[in-house]
Amino acid sequence: MSMRVLFAGTPEMAVPPLKRIAEVCPIAGVLTAPDQEVGRGRKQAPSPVKKEAVQLGFPVFTPEKLDAAFRETVQGLHPDILVVVAYGKIFGPKFLELFPRGGINLHPSLLPRHRGPSPIPAAILSGDTRTGITVQKIDLRMDAGDILLQEIIPLTGEETTQTLTDLCSLRGADLLVEALQKLEEGTLTPRPQNEAEATYCKLITKEDGKIQWTLSAIQIERMVRAYDPWPTAWTLFRGELLKILRANVLFNLERDMGNPVSMLPSESLPCGKVIGVDKQKGILIQTGEGFLSVTRLQLQSRKALEFNDFLNGVRDFIGTRLGD
Repeated sequence: MSMRVLFAGTPEMAVPPLKRIAEVCPIAGVLTAPDQEVGRGRKQAPSPVKKEAVQLGFPVFTPEKLDAAFRETVQGLHPDILVVVAYGKIFGPKFLELFPRGGINLHPSLLPRHRGPSPIPAAILSGDTRTGITVQKIDLRMDAGDILLQEIIPLTGEETTQTLTDLCSLRGADLLVEALQKLEEGTLTPRPQNEAEATYCKLITKEDGKIQWTLSAIQIERMVRAYDPWPTAWTLFRGELLKILRANVLFNLERDMGNPVSMLPSESLPCGKVIGVDKQKGILIQTGEGFLSVTRLQLQSRKALEFNDFLNGVRDFIGTRLGD
């Protein structure tokens, strides 16, 4: 293909699409977020996309603002099209006018469902049975542009945000290349989104991971998967932060449990109460509806542990109540 691409992306998810597009299109330049402070030493670190672009030998740009001076720089690159994967900023009309073929964006949902910055966690939290990836034309409204291509991804109910992000990244890379090929051939027919079907998701904060034990076990288990790897689902144990890293749902203890080692009386237990442990299913916690069986967890400033190892280090855990 002959179209010159300005690629815009920041996180690890955008790396496979950049590499895949670079195999078939000339890359005029790569636009990514400025270096960020990371770790305890607060050292400046480049984005995953910047690291990859430097390795591939592409010009890299990390502007704080897409102002007139930067627009002039982009114009000098003579790009034909803008390709965006999780860049993190909205593009204004003056910037989009720099691209004769416009701009396309990879969004990891079946638009118009889950418009916004966190579509993958949103699909898990909603209990969706399927999600997907969408290549859309960039519009001045977030994620509202016409649909060019879509691919459905069935969900099993075991996905985490990390595993689903990896899958969407790899499949999205191929879908973007297909879109670019068809755009160059003139064989794509844009399809407007149905505004009546649009749903929206918000930017996730650390506080979103805080478990409210009055929720059902189903809702909490979805939180555990949706907030992996960040901010993780968490609660408080004696004032310390406790991360719940892997969990399952139980409704009927007599039916679902195999080998109870220790169990409190079940009548009128408050939500968040650690009621027992099962050798196979893990630590059992009362919720607003059903029981959460936790198999992997991490106490503040300690390493993540399987539940048996955790209980060996916190021997009086059974019988405590989690939360504020």
